[in-house]
Amino acid sequence: MPQSNVRVRFAPSPTGPLHIGGVRTALFNYFFARQHKGAFILRIEDTDSQRFVLGAEEYINEALKWCGITIDEGVAEGGEYGPYRQSERKSIYKKYADQLVDSGNAYYAFDTAPELDALRKEAEAKGEAFTYGAKIRNSMQTSLTLNPEEVKERIAKGDQWVIRFKMPEDEEVVMNDIIRGEVRVNTSTLDDKVLFKSADMLPTYHLANITDDYLMKISHVIRGEEWLPSLPLHVLLYRAFGWIESMPQFAHLPLLLKPSGNGKLSKRDGDKLGFPVFPLKWQSPTGEVSRGYREDGYFAEAFVNLLALLGWNPGTEQELLSMDELVEMFSLDRVNKSGARFDPEKAKWFNHQYLIKTSDAELAKEFDKTLKAKGITFDTRKVEQIVSLVKERTSFVSEMWEQASFFFETPEEYDAKTAKKVWKEDTSKIMGEVLQQILAVDEYTAENIEPAIKNHINANELGMGKVMNALRLCLVGEPKGPGIADICQILGKEETQKRINLAIEKLG
Repeated sequence: MPQSNVRVRFAPSPTGPLHIGGVRTALFNYFFARQHKGAFILRIEDTDSQRFVLGAEEYINEALKWCGITIDEGVAEGGEYGPYRQSERKSIYKKYADQLVDSGNAYYAFDTAPELDALRKEAEAKGEAFTYGAKIRNSMQTSLTLNPEEVKERIAKGDQWVIRFKMPEDEEVVMNDIIRGEVRVNTSTLDDKVLFKSADMLPTYHLANITDDYLMKISHVIRGEEWLPSLPLHVLLYRAFGWIESMPQFAHLPLLLKPSGNGKLSKRDGDKLGFPVFPLKWQSPTGEVSRGYREDGYFAEAFVNLLALLGWNPGTEQELLSMDELVEMFSLDRVNKSGARFDPEKAKWFNHQYLIKTSDAELAKEFDKTLKAKGITFDTRKVEQIVSLVKERTSFVSEMWEQASFFFETPEEYDAKTAKKVWKEDTSKIMGEVLQQILAVDEYTAENIEPAIKNHINANELGMGKVMNALRLCLVGEPKGPGIADICQILGKEETQKRINLAIEKLG
């Protein structure tokens, strides 16, 4: 259980599947919380009802669970500072919006959509960007220009309104970011953001986010770089509320970039670039399916490891790091400022490393699913031996069938190019003699089979390559696979004899 005042939150919106950039943000928060014996909180920010997607919240929970992230406080876990779903906190926010209006830090605005569109077009015609700020607000229908009675009347009769933050005029806001250091922004470049809307009586992201972070006693906000432009507003909101002493420390993580290094890796880049950008497979309510790392055969540990090293490094040459090691070594000081290029080949490399490290028993259990799907039942101990022999050549369990299918199916055909190269006039005779040597082995193990074959080759000056390549063709049907003696042992005497005789018959 948490033992410190460190409290971090991962606060996704349920607007679709969780992007791997979001997973990395969750991981960095989790590493930081665990390292400081603090709390990791999952808060669902679902105040944008227009963008809500059915099934997205369940997907977020399942993705975090697959990654091995344990949630201390959340919708399912509960906690002292709940509810942890923002739509269930809607009664909280209006009070805080009103508090800002009462203190002069926010105001009611009654602008209609056509009025705002007209102002935008007017600005565009002059070649300017439209900003709703100090220059605009005093000429609009707002509580800054209307008298209090008019404001009350308009609200009472049901006019649509929003509450906007009153951005200070021409003030330099000085902020500190743990990763980026000092950040300075002049308020003249910022607009009066909407904080609350009468249309659905819900807050916007900014008000809900700041209020919840304060009420949940969040100590550190670790989030993506895309939120850096919101930092001045958030700092000013803390100041306006009088919460500066309770304001969390901020850290903005670098973007995940496309493999080319050009531009942010987006949700739309998924299958288009030939690799997943989501942790799990996602099927949208309309039936569109996107690939996931879990379903593509990645180990959760490999996925976590590769994401952890995108934009952060441990300060050593070590690349393979367990969750415990990542927690122990993680530091925001070693997070890069610049974007991290995603390399799908490196992702496969990570999975290959974890596959090699996985026990043969565990791999056999996974590979057995492939065998069962093909209607094949095989001795468990032999399956373990087979995966042990082929795992160095694969990055995924799903690739093992390609490397090991010949163990389960007698070859019916032989690679023509190899046959032409290795099967000579005397090959059938030589294969028959080698078979006799193999059958003469009493204790039928690879350790005994190999010297029996090699001694025969050397004694008869046959040439190692000439015999072994032909023998492989007999047993496998093509030039691939582990050592010949290992293949013979797993196939057993009877099947080895059957395959060599069949090849002699078909190729001789």
